[in-house]
Amino acid sequence: MANSKNSTLPTRPKTAHSVDPKPSLKNYVFTDKLGSGTYATVYKAFKRWGNRQSVAIKCVKKNSLNKASTENLLTEIGLLKKLNHPHIVTLYDFLWDDFYIYIIMEYCSGGDLSQFIRSKRSLPEYIVKRFLQQLVKAMMYLRSHNVAHMDLKPQNILLTAPPNTRLKIGDFGFAKHVDLNDELHIMRGSPLYMAPEIICKGKYDPRVDIWSIGVIMYECLFGRAPFASKSLKELQEKIWDSKPVEIPYGVSISDQCRDLLLKILRRDPDERITFDEFFHHPFVDLEHSPSKDCLTKAIDMVKEAVQNDEKGDYKKAVKLYCESLEYFVPAIRHEENEVKKEALRKRVHDYMKRAEELKLLMKPKRPPPPVRSSSQPEEPNDIDELLSLAEQDDELVAAIKVLKAAEKESEKEDYEKAMTHYELGLNSIIKFIKTEEDGRRKSLMSKLAAKGMDDAEKIKAFLDVKDLKTEETQPKEEDANDSVSSEKCVIQ
Repeated sequence: MANSKNSTLPTRPKTAHSVDPKPSLKNYVFTDKLGSGTYATVYKAFKRWGNRQSVAIKCVKKNSLNKASTENLLTEIGLLKKLNHPHIVTLYDFLWDDFYIYIIMEYCSGGDLSQFIRSKRSLPEYIVKRFLQQLVKAMMYLRSHNVAHMDLKPQNILLTAPPNTRLKIGDFGFAKHVDLNDELHIMRGSPLYMAPEIICKGKYDPRVDIWSIGVIMYECLFGRAPFASKSLKELQEKIWDSKPVEIPYGVSISDQCRDLLLKILRRDPDERITFDEFFHHPFVDLEHSPSKDCLTKAIDMVKEAVQNDEKGDYKKAVKLYCESLEYFVPAIRHEENEVKKEALRKRVHDYMKRAEELKLLMKPKRPPPPVRSSSQPEEPNDIDELLSLAEQDDELVAAIKVLKAAEKESEKEDYEKAMTHYELGLNSIIKFIKTEEDGRRKSLMSKLAAKGMDDAEKIKAFLDVKDLKTEETQPKEEDANDSVSSEKCVIQ
């Protein structure tokens, strides 16, 4: 048995009627067949001794290799030996015997993305975003090493087992060390996921990987690739067609998601979104993707929230509590220890419960009704008195009535409408105060304006925080993996 230090692969002479034995390695037990292709079969296996770790072993028949497939195999082995990233399949070793070359790789028990899409038909946007964030992190790593994959498709994207499903890019047989400015001319990839310039122009560069990711994203969202066809002829016609790719009708996606898809799926690579623009697009939102940094950011934010809470600055406290959720949720997903994950959920639940309590404290209070005996006559209030003093001035009367209406709407908790009327009435009455001579009428107007501004400020502060989210808008990790449900789920 040879080892992986050799730079070339030994071959054996082809003989007529030779039958290759089943692949085997003395240190591994082969179990399930995971898949097969033109010149290779992939098996699940585990070590005979030690930790009995499960692996995937790609078994390549030596007598099936021509010059091109040998080069692809050497490229794949060479790249995987150098690449080390949580979202790229890990190469453990490669060996060979007289009949096979064995590439021993990380085993991903969740199957591939193609199987996952077929099992769900299509995926909700938040799942697609989660997968896309992982794919982008891997692509950023590849770009930093000047590597272009050239064959990105759902079948080459593997998934780890739930509940903490992770995406892993595999099959680097067509990959290549290439700079962004380098032009390539050899046909690489799968037609359904291949950028149009590869076929239509016969020359291309690493930007073809962006197109392929767009096709994968499209297929995840809509259950089919944009050029899905019933025949090769139909596929060729769609590839050569100059018509822009369109988003299917009847499927609701966010504006940010739509914007990214349409910028990726541009037939002309010069009009297509660049790598840097892609990596920093707001839909990708790597800032809030699961990582070890999320928990630190969330804790810093919630500490500041507690400080403002204690000082009585409830508006700032609520905003910080709610903003911390945007980091706590990915931090929970990143945590693999289930005990720690559950403890973190409970702590976050307490923070969000406090945010809801502060919202209630900020809610404008209804004034208590005046206490009087049944025989006591009702005294005119300031507004009624001011209305009587302003009865000769229609514009002033209108402003006072608008403020009175705003007060009534606030009592009914119609705060948006009340805010509109407060702004309208205050703007008018302040103009009158500036030109009004000193006296009872000016005093009442000033008093009314001061009360209106105070009420309006309280309403504005409440409106600024009342719709801030204090619950996760996506299912918990285990629910998402089991059912890919889109129901709202409180963190608890």
